Amino acid sequence: MSFLSITIMTLYAIGLLVIFLYTMGQAHLIYHYFSEKGKTNRYVADWSNRTPEEFPQVTVQLPVYNERYVVNRLIDSVANFNWPKDKLEIQVLDDSSDETVQIIVEKVQELQQQGYDINHIQRGTREGFKAGALTYGMQQAKGAFIAIFDADFTPHPDFLMNTVPCFEDENIGMVQTRWTHLNQDYSLLTKVQAFALNAHFTVEQKGRNRAGYFMNFNGTAGVWRRSCIKDAGGWEHDTLTEDLDLSYRAQMKGWDFLFLEDIVSPAELPVAISALKTQQYRWTKGAAESARKHLSNVWNSNASLIKKIQASSHLLSSSIFIFILLVSVLSVPLLWLKNVQPELNAFFIAASFLMIGLLGWLLFYGTPFTRENGLTFKKAKDLVIMFPVFLSISMALSVHNSIAVIKGLAGRTSPFVRTPKFNVTKPTDSWSDNKYLIKKLDAVSIIEGGLALYFLGGIVMAFIVGDLGMLPFHLMLFFGFATIFGYSFYEKMLKSA
Repeated sequence: MSFLSITIMTLYAIGLLVIFLYTMGQAHLIYHYFSEKGKTNRYVADWSNRTPEEFPQVTVQLPVYNERYVVNRLIDSVANFNWPKDKLEIQVLDDSSDETVQIIVEKVQELQQQGYDINHIQRGTREGFKAGALTYGMQQAKGAFIAIFDADFTPHPDFLMNTVPCFEDENIGMVQTRWTHLNQDYSLLTKVQAFALNAHFTVEQKGRNRAGYFMNFNGTAGVWRRSCIKDAGGWEHDTLTEDLDLSYRAQMKGWDFLFLEDIVSPAELPVAISALKTQQYRWTKGAAESARKHLSNVWNSNASLIKKIQASSHLLSSSIFIFILLVSVLSVPLLWLKNVQPELNAFFIAASFLMIGLLGWLLFYGTPFTRENGLTFKKAKDLVIMFPVFLSISMALSVHNSIAVIKGLAGRTSPFVRTPKFNVTKPTDSWSDNKYLIKKLDAVSIIEGGLALYFLGGIVMAFIVGDLGMLPFHLMLFFGFATIFGYSFYEKMLKSA
C-alpha cells in the first residue's frame, strides 16, 4: 500500500470520526431537550396586578447600517410594544452612510410627535461595528434592561411582557427568544435556512439551557440585564460574534441565561446566496474567534467535565465544516482505491459504521417537525425530502465556511459585514434591483462550480467501476455545489443585465 493511499485513508477516517463525535454531542442535547430533569425552562412571574408605575425602565436598541428596505418596519414593530410609554426608550443606533439616515430621521420625528421616547443616535464612525454601536448607545441608555433587535426582525407587541418579568429571578442575566421566519417558504434557500435554524432554536438552545450548559445570546431578539453586561466587561469587538463572546464572559461570571422556546420573534431570512454567505462567514469565523478567545478559560474554570466538553463543542461547532469538506473531497479518490485494492474492504466496512452519526443528525434536525401536533404523514414526507436537501446545501457551503473558520482560528482579523436585508416576505416580492446585492462572482464561487464538476466525475466513476456505494453521497454533493454555484451565477447575471 502506497504512502498516498495510507494518507488519504487516515485523513478520511479522522474526518468521519470527528463528524461522528460531533453528532453524538448533538444527540446528547436531544436527550436534554426532551428530559424533564434539570432547570425549568421559564421563571414565571405574575405581573397582572402591576400598575404602569411599577414597570421597570427598558431600553430597546436597534443597531442598523444601510437598511433602507426594512428600517421603518423594524421601528414600527418596536413602537407597538405593549409597555408603558414613559418606561420605554428606543435607541436607533444608526451607522448608515446612505438614504437610510433620512428615512430614520423622518420616522423618529413622527414617533417623537406621538410622545415616544425615541432617539436617532449617530456616532460618525463605524469603529467597533455593532459592538461599538451597542456600547455607545448603552452609555446614554436609561433602562435597567436592554432589548436588542437587528433590522430584519418584527417582534410581537407582547415581547417585553413575555421576557422582562423573567428577570425577577436576580440570577438571570439574559433572556433569549426563539426566532421564527417571515419568508420560510419563499424559496429552496429560505427553506434550508429555516430547517437549520429551527433545530438550533429548539433542540440546541433549550437542550443547553435545560442541562445548565453554556448557551448564547443570538445577537437579537433577546433582553439583557444592564448590570450583567457591565459585570461581564461590556461589548467587545475583537470577534465577529460579539454576542457569543459576551455570552461566555457573562456565564463564566456566574450569570444564568434563560431560553424561551414558546416566545417567538419573527425575522426575514436572506433570499440571496450572497447575503447568506455573508451571514455564514460572520457566524462561522466569529465562532472560531470566540473559541480561540475562550477555550482556555472554559477548561481552566470550575465547570464540570461534561459542561466543558459541551462548551468546546459549542465554540468549535463551525470547525465541523473543515472535516465535512475533507471527507467530501477524499471520497472520490477513495472510491477508486476501494476498487483497485480489494484488501481495503475491512477499512471501508469499519468506516461505514461511523455514518450511523447521520441518524443523530436526522433526529436533531427532525425534532422541530414534531414540536407541534406530532409527526404526521405529511411532516414525515417533508422531512424525508428536506433532510438530504439540507445536507447537500450545508456540505456545499463547506468551502466558504472552512475558509472563514481557518482565518478565525488563525487570528486573522476582518471587518464586520452586515447581512443585506431585502424586505421580501411573499413569493411575489422581488429583490433583483436591491442596491445591496453583491455584484461579482468571486473565487470561492468558481471553486464551488469546479467541485460540482468534480463530484459529477465521482458519479460517473461509480458506474465505470461498478460500485454504487458512494453514489448517494456524490449525488448530494453534486446537487449541493451545483445549486450554490447556480444561485451565485444567477445573482451575477441579475447585476449584469
